[in-house]
Amino acid sequence: MGRFRQRMHDEYAHEFSTEERYNAAYKKVKKIKGFYSHLRIYVIINILIIVSTINNDFVGMGFNFNGNGLLDWHTYSTAFYWGIALSIHAFSVFGRDLFFSEDWEQKKIQEYMEKEAANTNKWE
Repeated sequence: MGRFRQRMHDEYAHEFSTEERYNAAYKKVKKIKGFYSHLRIYVIINILIIVSTINNDFVGMGFNFNGNGLLDWHTYSTAFYWGIALSIHAFSVFGRDLFFSEDWEQKKIQEYMEKEAANTNKWE
């Protein structure tokens, strides 16, 4: 076990009943960190690709702006296909709970029951 993990385990050992819960939480944090690293690289690389496509003509002392690259498919194709892979990575890290938490369904059911109760009591 690394120094950081050992220190975190020692500090928060009272909060974890077993080593398995700690390991599961540690793996989840590593997956989330990996996703955000992937996202950061995605943004940086695609900005570089778009800027280099737009400014592909270097003439003498300055840049000659070429606006034709903005309309070409190859300018954005890398971002598009990599974006699909990034969304798959996000789904694998965050799972179904990306949009719907575990208790979302129960909250919605409770909300609709309260609305129904308010509507039936309105006319009494």
